Amino acid sequence: MTAPSTFGLSSEARNLHWLLTNLVEEVPGIQSVAVVSSDGLLLLSSDPGLPHARTNSRGGTPIDEARQTRGARPTGPRGSSADLATIVSGIGSLTIGAARLMDSGPVKHTMVAMEEGSLFVMSISDGSLLGVHGSADCDMSVVAYHMALFVGRAGHVLTPELRSELRKSLETDSAGSHR
Repeated sequence: MTAPSTFGLSSEARNLHWLLTNLVEEVPGIQSVAVVSSDGLLLLSSDPGLPHARTNSRGGTPIDEARQTRGARPTGPRGSSADLATIVSGIGSLTIGAARLMDSGPVKHTMVAMEEGSLFVMSISDGSLLGVHGSADCDMSVVAYHMALFVGRAGHVLTPELRSELRKSLETDSAGSHR
């Protein structure tokens, strides 16, 4: 199997891919992760079905291996980080509107605790968001801590130019997979 790679991407884009993979590998209970632009477009994903999920020589991703080691389900909302991106974008928009109505300043993070899982949304920069779907048994404080580390490391490099590069790369990879 030919592995989708980060070949041809800038060092900043490759670094963001590494940070995302590292987040999923290090934090038990993470089901899926999506980085979403301010206009709701998926920029980066942990979804093994999407082009930006790096595969190894056995055809699996490091994220798949981490999940198998922990015995975690490999699915997010409906099994897709694209669905997670839609949810994250909607929640981000809703909470931004609520903060404006309450005159409470910008939204830093949002957490939704459900019976069978959790959803975390954290602002990165310029309206970009990091969304994480966690399992019911994930430690919410550990997930939030690692998300804050990701945001701290990614926020200063997620420039308009890099967001454009990630979108174009995702579109190119998606177009190539539909042939």
